[in-house]
Amino acid sequence: MAVSLAAGKRVKDFTLKDQNGQDFTLSAFKGKKVLLSFHPLAWTSICAKQMQALEKNVKVFEKAGAVAVGLSVDSVPCKTAWAKSLKIRKTRLLADFWPHGKVAASLGLFRKEGFSERANILLDEKGKVAWIKVYPVRELPDIREVLAAVKK
Repeated sequence: MAVSLAAGKRVKDFTLKDQNGQDFTLSAFKGKKVLLSFHPLAWTSICAKQMQALEKNVKVFEKAGAVAVGLSVDSVPCKTAWAKSLKIRKTRLLADFWPHGKVAASLGLFRKEGFSERANILLDEKGKVAWIKVYPVRELPDIREVLAAVKK
């Protein structure tokens, strides 16, 4: 499936549960930048490092008027256990579990293997794509590059 996003395009509103079972509704963050950080699957080393980098930089995101969330097709109980094991307390890890990968698919990021691409999508304060990068599945996104995009 080809990525169906480009700069300036609006992302359709969605609601997903986070690792605490709380709803995350994209439209509730209008007026803030939102980083949608897709990772293929929990409990893998590269995905763990990707989410830990978000957690480590929570204050940097806040200072830039942004919120960063991690997304994968894993279930809420899986995300809960994973967040605890990684000591992620502030970064919301969203479960794009059911319908399986619906948000990833709507953005052209769902792979035939049953999980999402590794990608970062930065939305501006109006909910439009400001920056997008899709990475090879086995490549850790450079958090410095991500933060530079957020600070623009």
